[in-house]
Amino acid sequence: MKVMKALPEIRLETARPTLDTRPLEKRVGLIALATDHTSEVDFRRMVASERIGIYVARIPYANPTTPENLRKMQPSLSAGAALILPDEPLDAVCYSCTSASVVIGDAEIEQAIHAAKPGVPAVTPPMAGVRGLNAFGVKRISILTPYTVETSRPMAAYFAAHGFDIQSFSCLGFEDDREMARITPAFLVELARKVTHPQADALFVSCTALRAALAVPAMEEAIGRPVVTSNQASAWNCLRLCGDEVPRPEFGRLWTKPLAK
Repeated sequence: MKVMKALPEIRLETARPTLDTRPLEKRVGLIALATDHTSEVDFRRMVASERIGIYVARIPYANPTTPENLRKMQPSLSAGAALILPDEPLDAVCYSCTSASVVIGDAEIEQAIHAAKPGVPAVTPPMAGVRGLNAFGVKRISILTPYTVETSRPMAAYFAAHGFDIQSFSCLGFEDDREMARITPAFLVELARKVTHPQADALFVSCTALRAALAVPAMEEAIGRPVVTSNQASAWNCLRLCGDEVPRPEFGRLWTKPLAK
């Protein structure tokens, strides 16, 4: 039988450490779908740093991606926001679903987030997309989504309501966001070349599931115009809200632009 050695005396240090105000200077909350493969990865790649932390909560979501299923997430938004560093302030909260944001509405999403995090700037991907396109001063745009025609219609109405002249709108007919995440960035580059209207001044690529942020520089080179995508614009918007104005052209032309006040 093995004999246990005597345990050492545990001594409580009386000197107390100096505490930083926060572990990291800035905090960005991300509300992601339970099925999302892409948003968290993109935010950690583009936003997270030694100064800025990304804090994620996931909320229930069930495919297929239809307006009805997207709308069902609304009651979960406040609870999702409340799970992100409870009782601690955040510098921004992003609800990372483009199609649900246009179906539910930006104001309704902001209200739901503020129920848990009063006063925090709330960001949605379509809102960030509008801000990104406005940073270029463009009005004539093409739009690409991976959704069905039914799910794409609210997206067209959203951007038209924000004053954009939609020169062309193309969709891929996918119903499952997990499959959308498997579309290769290289395919998106070739698709951008195909679907961007000659009279469009910029291309907006919708959907936080798409790995489109990885393809932005190549898409911009292919079409010779600015490209704004859901995750790229949301991450840019959140970073600017954290006071980071450093140009990062490796993430696309948008990342050389300030956020309009």
